[in-house]
Amino acid sequence: MSNEKKGMTMTHFPTATVLGYPRIGANRELKRALESFWSGRGGNPATTAEELRDTRTNRLRELGLGEAAAVPEDFSYYDQVLDITIATGALPSRFAPEREVLKAQAATPESEEALRAQFTVARGQGDRPALELTKWFDSNYHYLVPEIGPETALEWLGSPRVATAQRLGEAVRPVLVGPVTYLALAKASEEAPEGYNPLDRLDDLVAVYTQYLRALKEAGVQWVQFDEPALVTHRHRTPQEREALLDALRRAYTALGNEGVNLAVALTYGHAFDAVDALAETPVQAVIIDVVRGKKPGAAELERWATSLKGKTLGVGVVSGRNIWRADLDADLAVLREIKAGLGEAVAVAVTTSTSLQHVPHDAERETQLDAELRSWLSFADQKVKEVAVLARGLAEGDEAIAAELEASRAAQASRKAHPGVEKAEVRQATAAVTEEQRTRGDAAERHDAQAAALGLPVLPTTTIGSFPQTDEIRRARAAHRSGKIDDQAYEEAMKKEIAEVIAAQEEIGLDVLVHGEAERNDMVQYFAENFEGFATTAHGWVQSYGSRCTRPSILWGDVTRPEAITVEWSRYAQSLSKRPVKGMLTGPVTIMAWSFVREDIAWGEVADQLGLALREEVGDLEAAGIKVIQVDEPAIRELLPLREEDREDYLAWSVGSFRLATAGAAPATSIHTHLCYSDFATIVDAIDRLDADVTSIEASRSKLKVLPAVAEHGFHRGLGPGVWDIHSARVPSTEEIADLLRVAVGALDTEQVWVNPDCGLKTRAWEETSATLRNLVEATRIVREEIAQ
Repeated sequence: MSNEKKGMTMTHFPTATVLGYPRIGANRELKRALESFWSGRGGNPATTAEELRDTRTNRLRELGLGEAAAVPEDFSYYDQVLDITIATGALPSRFAPEREVLKAQAATPESEEALRAQFTVARGQGDRPALELTKWFDSNYHYLVPEIGPETALEWLGSPRVATAQRLGEAVRPVLVGPVTYLALAKASEEAPEGYNPLDRLDDLVAVYTQYLRALKEAGVQWVQFDEPALVTHRHRTPQEREALLDALRRAYTALGNEGVNLAVALTYGHAFDAVDALAETPVQAVIIDVVRGKKPGAAELERWATSLKGKTLGVGVVSGRNIWRADLDADLAVLREIKAGLGEAVAVAVTTSTSLQHVPHDAERETQLDAELRSWLSFADQKVKEVAVLARGLAEGDEAIAAELEASRAAQASRKAHPGVEKAEVRQATAAVTEEQRTRGDAAERHDAQAAALGLPVLPTTTIGSFPQTDEIRRARAAHRSGKIDDQAYEEAMKKEIAEVIAAQEEIGLDVLVHGEAERNDMVQYFAENFEGFATTAHGWVQSYGSRCTRPSILWGDVTRPEAITVEWSRYAQSLSKRPVKGMLTGPVTIMAWSFVREDIAWGEVADQLGLALREEVGDLEAAGIKVIQVDEPAIRELLPLREEDREDYLAWSVGSFRLATAGAAPATSIHTHLCYSDFATIVDAIDRLDADVTSIEASRSKLKVLPAVAEHGFHRGLGPGVWDIHSARVPSTEEIADLLRVAVGALDTEQVWVNPDCGLKTRAWEETSATLRNLVEATRIVREEIAQ
């Protein structure tokens, strides 16, 4: 198809670019501005946003993205999917007042009124719950799920992208979630008929995107990037459904490609060669593929694309946007040269990252507290930008042009391979000797009876997931300990005081199974990383999780061992304060991996079993200390599930196997709990069953417990705690709201199965709302217990 389009100023796609960049700020400036705005302490965060946009644009140009449109303009106040929801007016009916505000403020989308309306949709208000929050493909980023029905009014309501692009000029390339992915990830609205497919609104949505493109064109934009990662997963589609999705892709970009703006479509988080073929039939000027998590195209694909993509650009995502290991420049150049040779001269090749760099921290050079050798193995966002620029230069000019960079890359690879902590013989021998018996517990029914006798709990036992609010006192004590202002004994005393207060509060509220609140833990993964060998932690390695929430993933670089017990003394102390059972709290092997930057030089199944063996030792020590309930959290087990079905069974085998390795040594009377969140549980309900935990708590409140029919249909017979409080929304659910959810749970499951708990830990919540909601939760449980008794 010809690239000569009406009114289009043709420019080449940049030879080196990245698909996105961290948005929160190198020092989490956006986080602080947002939270100040939400609390009423600060003014409009738009000032901070503008400074961040300018800083990141200038920084990326300095790092080597100097061509026109090479800098991605993907800044977001909260979430890139929410940005489309706001720009297209695709709000559910409960947010009708906010829609009217946004419509009135369309010309000034960064006004305080417009931003308040946006954040109400994101965070909820009063009895109006926020949009559902779930994981973005197989990453630890969370997006807000659109709710689309035949009644959803779609219209252009403006976007900050337009004014930003006009101000920053030709250097930037606006990045938008593509219309097919947006609708593929949406769920049907509450008003929609049963079985409704949001993709039915594609033509209406594309009409609004067309207005968006026209506004960007008027602002002087030359290139726009559309992200379409939904195409890399079959998502259990039949061949007919897959073809319908590809047809939607063709329709959308045939329409959008005729608006006089150059379009690049990115297929990230895996591979989708049939989607490349479909896009080749449309007027898009560039298609970008991921060859890190996805497959490298073979000779057949390259031969086909040499013709079908003639006159276009193939962007090759060869530098990982997901992990932090320094690129092997020799290997990456070989891939790029093979693809370039296979395509011939008619198709341009651009070097890109595999995904947006929003999944990695800003700058490894800031981590001066790390061992210098380890730091030499790392590549954060800024280093990845340099790697992309170097690879593009090497591809164009040959090895001689980047000789120094190639030598440095080879030295880093050799240093890492030779380090003694990378491979420990005793660890490899231990994992090689693991037997199936070590992964198997006794009969579940016998365990149930033994635990009922040991614990003596009422019907619908109440508990929480683990963490309690991290107060200013906790943070001050931790900072003082870290800086040396207080010693170990003073810090321990401060944490014990917090634990005693949390235990007393839970007893007064009336919870049945208590937790110690995790005051001593900075993060549920980092805490274990700091106590296992084979890990390193960062000082500035913050990554956005959702909204203003940031995490600091640890670095799993070597073979894992546990030098000594980690949680036992804290759990022993907490249990000494109460006659009610207090849960021992551990983080599971898969979640430790998912929320860390994991080594990729060995199979992940081997890494998981190393962690499983270390945690198995901790479980045994907790039992010996008298802890009768031990929770091994696996909130991320769904997160790492491969996007393509053919890869899933192998993943489930090693992920489930590592959890069972960690827990199967527990005695029958010890109740093993686990926790999972942000998941389409219907997809992996069999895997949840195979974990063989005695009680599983799950995130479920925002989806109104939609997982329960799949659980009931599967025949899941062990304990289940579907969350009845969405802790990611700044609102206190009423007693009746919680009771209604409990009635749904009791109606779907055997009464003896049901546990009562929030969706997730309470670390990010304030004490006032935590206390109020837990009281409502206990009272709702009392009401439903009486109904059951009657």
